[in-house]
Amino acid sequence: MRKTDGLFKLLGLCLLAGILVAGVLFPVVGAAGVASNRASETVDSMSAELANVPPPLVTTITDSAGNQIATLYDQYRIPTSGDQINEAMKWALVSTEDRRFYEHHGVDWKGTLRAALSNSAGGDTQGASTLTQQYVKNYLINVIYRDDEVGQKKAQEQSVARKLKEARIAIQLENTMSKDQILTSYLNVVEFSRKIYGVGAAAQAYFNTTADKLSVTQAALLAGMVNNPPFYDPWTHPDRATERRNLVLDRMVDNLKLSRADAERMKTEPLGVVPGGPSKPASNCVGAGPENGFFCQYVEDYLLTHGMNKDDLYTGGYTIRTTMDQRANHEAKMSAQTQVSKTQKNVANVLSLVRPGKDRHEVVALAANRDYGTDAGAGQTTYALPSGVYNTGGAGSSYKIFTSAAALQNRVMGIYDTFEVPNFYVSNVFIGGSPRCPLVAQATRAYCLGNATDYEGGTRTMTLQGGLQTSPNTAFVMLEEKVGMGPVVDMASKLGLRETMSRNIGGGEVKADSKNPGENKTQTAYFGPTDKSPGQGSFTLGVSATSNLEMANVAATILSGGKWCPPTPIGQIQDRTGKPIPINEQPCEQVMDEAAANTLAVGMSKDDQPGGTSAAAAAQVGWNRPMIGKTGTTQANGSAAFVGGTPQLAGAAMVFRPEGGSGGLCDGGPGNVSTCGEGNMFGGKTPARTWFGAMSRILTPNDPVLPLPPSDPRYERVH
Repeated sequence: MRKTDGLFKLLGLCLLAGILVAGVLFPVVGAAGVASNRASETVDSMSAELANVPPPLVTTITDSAGNQIATLYDQYRIPTSGDQINEAMKWALVSTEDRRFYEHHGVDWKGTLRAALSNSAGGDTQGASTLTQQYVKNYLINVIYRDDEVGQKKAQEQSVARKLKEARIAIQLENTMSKDQILTSYLNVVEFSRKIYGVGAAAQAYFNTTADKLSVTQAALLAGMVNNPPFYDPWTHPDRATERRNLVLDRMVDNLKLSRADAERMKTEPLGVVPGGPSKPASNCVGAGPENGFFCQYVEDYLLTHGMNKDDLYTGGYTIRTTMDQRANHEAKMSAQTQVSKTQKNVANVLSLVRPGKDRHEVVALAANRDYGTDAGAGQTTYALPSGVYNTGGAGSSYKIFTSAAALQNRVMGIYDTFEVPNFYVSNVFIGGSPRCPLVAQATRAYCLGNATDYEGGTRTMTLQGGLQTSPNTAFVMLEEKVGMGPVVDMASKLGLRETMSRNIGGGEVKADSKNPGENKTQTAYFGPTDKSPGQGSFTLGVSATSNLEMANVAATILSGGKWCPPTPIGQIQDRTGKPIPINEQPCEQVMDEAAANTLAVGMSKDDQPGGTSAAAAAQVGWNRPMIGKTGTTQANGSAAFVGGTPQLAGAAMVFRPEGGSGGLCDGGPGNVSTCGEGNMFGGKTPARTWFGAMSRILTPNDPVLPLPPSDPRYERVH
């Protein structure tokens, strides 16, 4: 029986040898020749992919000065050249995985045939793979098919066909690459568990060192892991890892690369890995930390909507230099956090800063009172609070900017022209209905409103500039009637509310075919005039979901002479080779006549002065710079905002209830803001204090005090 088994093994060996030799070296004729040619095409294609598909690398995000703030990756990999890898690492790997590496030409025929004899199951070609073949397999699994389960299974299947392809590619590689290049390439692509790939990353993650400084025992541990990384993980399976490391040390002795005495001594050493788990950076924006995380998140969101997909972003190995000023971002964070505690439930206080300009509007800071992170119990969040559109956050009367801009642009009113300001107003144009309306007006569903504070004696008269300073509601709804809702709503989008105005009232995606204007139509359609409606007069009171960053960009547009540019967080992007990569950003647009925009800036220049809604906050920090400003508060004091800027820097602050719920916000002073039933929050309180607190520290005495652009007589007085 044994002789028969031996005979069958010998026959199987001969058959396998014939298949290997024929498949690898000699295409045959006829129908078999066609099959071989197709196989050759497949092998050539796979070889080309190995040459042309680069391995995933870490994308690095920096601030404007080039300081790293975050890393994004799917595979943590640090590219390492051959001369940056310790010889101990190379010999540990060769000794345990492929002792004849420097003798064969890609396929170890002796080892392959011996493995075939030792495998009793027919067709099982397990074992005997050279490092070159393992490199091919690892490249297919970790690079080519990393997101393709079917491809990964094919790359690992135990079949003669797979071995043939692998062997033929290995032979091709040996003809085009040196042994050191193959070994280095293998050590850059192989996995070491826990998203750690390549010896450069492994040296850092496991031992806080570099590949050129690995000790023999460290190298032995890493070399032993490549066989089965999760199984030999030193943190979860230290006994297995130790046993495997010691086996590698023995094989280094067998390969004459280590003395027996040294090996026995080294076996007594601890594994020496960093305690608690691998030392590697976070793989997403959480790694940017509590202060910089919101900016990092905006960078990611911005790139994903401007031509880059997430897989490319997380594997491309880009260096993304952002426009973030870390000092400004820190001051913004500290100011927001000073006003509202970072752990205060259901209260978000945010500040966004944008640099005005006629060629670019660079985002300088994005901050919130809350820390960026995943620990909800500590008040952390990964929601894009400073830049997103939240239906719980309205900007209130800061929307009066758009009514004023439309009035100026269309020469309906100048900044020194006057309008009447009654304490109560019943619109003959807009509808809406209110219990406050007289009975006759209620019957017609008329839109009725009053001011936050009644004036003694009833109706007053003031200039548009005075109206922007003191913010009466009735006068601006009356101005909406004169200008028309179409131009007002259009101006909001033009000046900067692009994403805000593309969303519906609930902050979701636009559905143009919706029957419910309050849910799924755009705000332009909802607030603006239609064939069935004159529009919603409440638009100028800022009742809708609003992006705080876009409000900051509105101020930047006004201070840029009416030139809108996208609020970009990107300074420069370089690929893995250092080549600059362009992104598909929208071009800047002249959305308002420059003279009209400059005049609007002068019209908004009194809010910080005595009598203005933000005067108290400005006085607290001794503010003395020319600026534009506008406060806003929503119904029931549930959210509030302040929009302002100087020629150097524009910004917006907003406080709101991110988790929603009924009721308002109560301001008891810095650090004492909370949700409440009947609120007392106003834009001149928490938001204005947040804005002035940050800006007074960001703009130092070394920064020049610049004047606002002069107004134009054509837009000062129209009547």
